[in-house]
Amino acid sequence: MNERADAPINEIVAFVAVAQSGSFTRAAEEIGTSKSNVGKAVQRLETRLGSRLFQRTTRAVRLTEDGEIYLEAAQQALESLRDAEQQLASRRSEPVGRVKIDLPAGFGRLLLPSFITLRERYPGITLEVALTDRMSDPIGEGWDVVVRIGTLPETSELTVRKLCDLRLGLYAAPEYLQRKGRAIRDISELGAHDAVVFRGPSGRLRPWSLKDADAVREFSPQPVLVLTDGQALVEAAIAGFGIAQILDRVALPYVQAGRLVHVLPDADVNGPPVHAIISLGQKMAAKTRAVVNHLAETLQSAS
Repeated sequence: MNERADAPINEIVAFVAVAQSGSFTRAAEEIGTSKSNVGKAVQRLETRLGSRLFQRTTRAVRLTEDGEIYLEAAQQALESLRDAEQQLASRRSEPVGRVKIDLPAGFGRLLLPSFITLRERYPGITLEVALTDRMSDPIGEGWDVVVRIGTLPETSELTVRKLCDLRLGLYAAPEYLQRKGRAIRDISELGAHDAVVFRGPSGRLRPWSLKDADAVREFSPQPVLVLTDGQALVEAAIAGFGIAQILDRVALPYVQAGRLVHVLPDADVNGPPVHAIISLGQKMAAKTRAVVNHLAETLQSAS
């Protein structure tokens, strides 16, 4: 019985180059060899397969039906090999290169100082950061990582990694609380206080969700200031306009600096999760993995 040896990789590479370029000459230039070598490699492959892969004329080189079938399989095989090489390279190499990150505007400002630590740990990584609140498209816009807060649209084209859970609490400037004269001891006292309230993209004022005994209820304060920007909401609370409901990770550095006071911490409720979104077709490069791990470590330690 005759046994047919598998095609050497150089024959497959030559075949794919000719099929993609439509020319033996251009294929030779692309893979760095002579036209004669490319022609011989394709001939050996056709002999090995027992099938004609190309229709050759003086003006054009076209795939036969068998050639189209073999091209699809050959491209998939070469792509798998390239992916394996990239994965092996990323495992043994230091993370290097540019990583494009899209962060929510207010939340991103909280994370920016932490990138100094990332830079010190991985000096070969360059960050390109955008601060936007819209739902960016990682695939169409070329982002390596998109970080978003809240519920995400369902799609099979994205890889999603949960970075942390958030909590919502009430915060106010110490100067504001001092001006009001006494500490807030109960939810029922909130009606007598000034409120800074967020208006969401839907146009609706966002009520405060508060834990009251064993239940969570919504409280709609009478606002003295309404804002549509999350960072402006924080800055207004710091300035002493009144009480605002803020994400715990965002409020924490201001509490530690003495610029905000946590009001009624027993009334805190679970907030939205934070996710990192990566294109499904993108194998997680070492540089991207380093950034995502840094984001998760930073957010999970901020408690």
